[in-house]
Amino acid sequence: MNFRRLATALIAALLLSGAVTFFLSRKLNGHNSHSTVQRYVAPSRSLQAGEVLKPEDLVLVEWPAALPLAGAFTRIGDLAGRAVIYPVAGSQPILDPYLAAPGSGIGLTVKIPEGMRATSVKSDEVVGVAGFLFPGSHVDVLVTFRSDRFPTPATQIVLQDVEVLTIGQKAEADPQGKPENVNVVTLLLTPEDAQKLVLASTQGTIQFVLRNGADHTQVKAMPIQIAQLSGVGPMPAPAVTPRGRLPIRQPDVVETILGDKRTTKSFE
Repeated sequence: MNFRRLATALIAALLLSGAVTFFLSRKLNGHNSHSTVQRYVAPSRSLQAGEVLKPEDLVLVEWPAALPLAGAFTRIGDLAGRAVIYPVAGSQPILDPYLAAPGSGIGLTVKIPEGMRATSVKSDEVVGVAGFLFPGSHVDVLVTFRSDRFPTPATQIVLQDVEVLTIGQKAEADPQGKPENVNVVTLLLTPEDAQKLVLASTQGTIQFVLRNGADHTQVKAMPIQIAQLSGVGPMPAPAVTPRGRLPIRQPDVVETILGDKRTTKSFE
């Protein structure tokens, strides 16, 4: 009888101890989880540059509180209506630098920094560096001039280290790097360079020269004429008077001396 009571008491103690242990464990785990995790706003799917954020496309994801994210958001309502400048992967916390300023517009406009301009220029399929121009590429812009005033064609670098915003209608590069021939290229330019590009497009043929994106060297550009392709320098231009006329040729003078007589005669 005593043995049965002792066994019952022991089992009851074990059950009570297990229940208390389970309760305390849940309490401690819940406290630790709450204190070590921060919730940030992230997209529920992958976003492309230019997309406008909608509440149904946003979720809250957990992030270690010991690794805070500068510029992250904790409330979905703070992001509704903002446009993303760069692609954002699903469940990746959205940071403020990824977003365009409120009211800056949508689409391509959000990728234009303040003070810059997006200028498009038509081209044929040959001048696109065999199709290997992608959004984000850096190029030099060359123009070959031909006109009645300059009958000899000359090629000149007019812009250097210019960023390509779009090729055709695409603002993002092909994920597999597939080349594509396009007829319109949009460049990111300062207002002054935009004027140069528009003027150059009306004066000759435009050619893009692809350069290393990390190379920002500016070279001294000099026009190249056909004569220089064969190693012969350009023909010197004739001297011109300030009024735009050729200088008047002086007549040849011949002096004749016969004894003590001296005569001169001019020949045109």
